[in-house]
Amino acid sequence: MNAISTVLFDAGGTLVQPNFRRIADELERDGVAVDLGILERAELAVRRDYDRHDYQRKPGDGWLNYCNAFASAAGLASMPLTAVERLREYQNTHCVWEAVMEGVVPVLERLRSRFRLGVVSNASGSVRAAFERIGLAGFFEVIVDSGVEGVEKPDPRIFRLALERMGERAERAAYVGDIYHVDVVGARAAGLRPVLLDLHGIHAEKPCERVRSLSELEALFHAGAT
Repeated sequence: MNAISTVLFDAGGTLVQPNFRRIADELERDGVAVDLGILERAELAVRRDYDRHDYQRKPGDGWLNYCNAFASAAGLASMPLTAVERLREYQNTHCVWEAVMEGVVPVLERLRSRFRLGVVSNASGSVRAAFERIGLAGFFEVIVDSGVEGVEKPDPRIFRLALERMGERAERAAYVGDIYHVDVVGARAAGLRPVLLDLHGIHAEKPCERVRSLSELEALFHAGAT
């Protein structure tokens, strides 16, 4: 196995999570009160559903479909359309996925002393601005956002875009993400070494390398070096 010199990351669910406080506030403006813990569990449920091998994306308005799935998982009949539109505007201009996950910054600080780092994300085009605002952008040489590029994971082309911009070879790069059928399948197709971040221990059966936290990456890549 080749030594790893570059690590690319997914964004949402790997480095950042939704700002559940903002989502709750927008719902409350329309008279819907939801506990933050319920919202967090609902978001995890939606991601699990998205990761099913037989998942079929509904046609039409992707943001509305996501919000309705999120609301259903939270036990709501639907999300008020006014809240959907306010959150859509925020997503497109700032990015709802703006809460840095616990432990991410110290891990990135250690990793950048040994590896070149980048981001490849399926998003709305606002990841770079969001990462600059929340203090993560400086860790990464490239931030590749599907909303900007017009191609999204698991299409291997989006991973290759990041590698080309870094002047890096696929066999020297790893990709870390939390959704098997998007992150692992896509990275593997592009020739990268895929690693599945399994924070909740729900992917034991997946045929790939897994870590339970980002802090395990240093040891994993050191063990895989030749």
